[in-house]
Amino acid sequence: MKILVVDDDPRLRELVSITLERAGYQVVTARDGQMALTHAARETPALVVLDVGLPELDGLEVCRRLRARSDVPILFLTARDDEVDRILGLELGADDYVTKPFSPRELAARIKAILKRSQSQGNGPVLRHGPLELDATGHTVRVDGAALTLTATELSILRRLMQTPQAIVSRPQLIDAIYGAGSPVADRTLDSHLRNLRRKLGEQGWAGAIDTVHGIGLRMGQWPG
Repeated sequence: MKILVVDDDPRLRELVSITLERAGYQVVTARDGQMALTHAARETPALVVLDVGLPELDGLEVCRRLRARSDVPILFLTARDDEVDRILGLELGADDYVTKPFSPRELAARIKAILKRSQSQGNGPVLRHGPLELDATGHTVRVDGAALTLTATELSILRRLMQTPQAIVSRPQLIDAIYGAGSPVADRTLDSHLRNLRRKLGEQGWAGAIDTVHGIGLRMGQWPG
């Protein structure tokens, strides 16, 4: 698989490239946002590792432009104290983030988990709930026939909830199902993905597609039509 690594620090690009090549990935690098967009269009990577603090065209804008044309998984690299950037990145459609300084082993593990989620969408039956139809094989979601573009993480959340639409899924159960058991994913990360998912479903006319059962978890809502 080909990974696009975007960072303006040549030493960090080299570190990440060596780490990922040792893990068996092919690596393409870019030093700025414009180069990242060019490489993403030409190389069609399986995943993009994207620094937030890029000069001129920053990582958030690169993510926004990528999401306008692609559902390629995106992992953000952020400074440890840039919580606002991390939340904005997730709301723009990033799948995960790693804070600097980071462990190369942790970065490789996060990338592996994202790619596994993305690939696993290709297995399983078509799920239906109300006007929602989720085709894992084609990585497509439709609401009353209208196509809905989701990130790999958003699709994973929706798929897990649609597998047992009447059952309540606790937040830890949802995180384990998406990221793997014991994954150190913060609630606010899940909240950002849920907020994006609910917004997209709401734009298609079903704002109440996902119910929160306070103190317990989440489940699919009832179609009002």
